[in-house]
Amino acid sequence: AGGETLKSAAETYKSKSAHCLEAAFLAAAILEQRGYPPLVMSIESRDDLDHVIFVYKEKGRWGSIARSRDHGLHGRRPVYRSLRDLALSYYEPYVDKTGCVTGFGVANLDESKADWRFSKKNVWKAERFLIDLKHKNFKFNKKRYRRLHKRYLNGIALKDKKSWL
Repeated sequence: AGGETLKSAAETYKSKSAHCLEAAFLAAAILEQRGYPPLVMSIESRDDLDHVIFVYKEKGRWGSIARSRDHGLHGRRPVYRSLRDLALSYYEPYVDKTGCVTGFGVANLDESKADWRFSKKNVWKAERFLIDLKHKNFKFNKKRYRRLHKRYLNGIALKDKKSWL
């Protein structure tokens, strides 16, 4: 019963527990009933602990719905002018002992050809699709990163006023 999972939206709903990609599946399945396309953003980190969020556009601005065990990596209100701006909003809270956002990619889950909505089995095909997805790289200020990293290592919690889920 233990070990890694990648449950479909239906199985995630039944289990009442989710990691980031399972939560993105569930958000996509629910919100496509309201006319939102099943778009997700894959946020890459240099330590290979990537994060996946459901993204949506409302009144010309981008927002996200996300689940994470880490403070600051949850959803964002739709206030971002671009997907790049939305992805950058995750930069500061992503910095930890080894993590640093290096890029992002956006895809429609239906392009994965995986049954991410209803499969009774793990849907690793969808994860592989996101891993193989072309990501746009970020150039980041090394001085800013060093400051944030030092702050993290010294145990100073970052206040994330944009997180709302």
